[in-house]
Amino acid sequence: MKKVEAIIKPFKLEEVKEALTELGITGMTISEVKGYGRQKGHTEVYRGAEYKVEFNPKTKVELIIDSDLVGKVVDAVRNAAQTGKIGDGKIFVLPVEDVVRIRTGEQGKEAI
Repeated sequence: MKKVEAIIKPFKLEEVKEALTELGITGMTISEVKGYGRQKGHTEVYRGAEYKVEFNPKTKVELIIDSDLVGKVVDAVRNAAQTGKIGDGKIFVLPVEDVVRIRTGEQGKEAI
């Protein structure tokens, strides 16, 4: 099993969700996060005053999947989230030792 974490632009969430649903992915966790990479923030003007926004709003998508699906999932997320502009995000793939469904006690693939 693998955990896929994708940090994407918030307006791309629906496209990513649709792409994952087409692959049969039935569950994911979504978080609103802030961060920056090469962008290093930007400046904005509010009520005549200029200020620096150091952290840009992002959306974090997390899912646990069977190892066989990693390539398809990464490709689907990348294709759906890509705009071709700086700040499109990152995808991380991590190993998962075990999963336990709290309600039933199921473990491993049955708990995904």
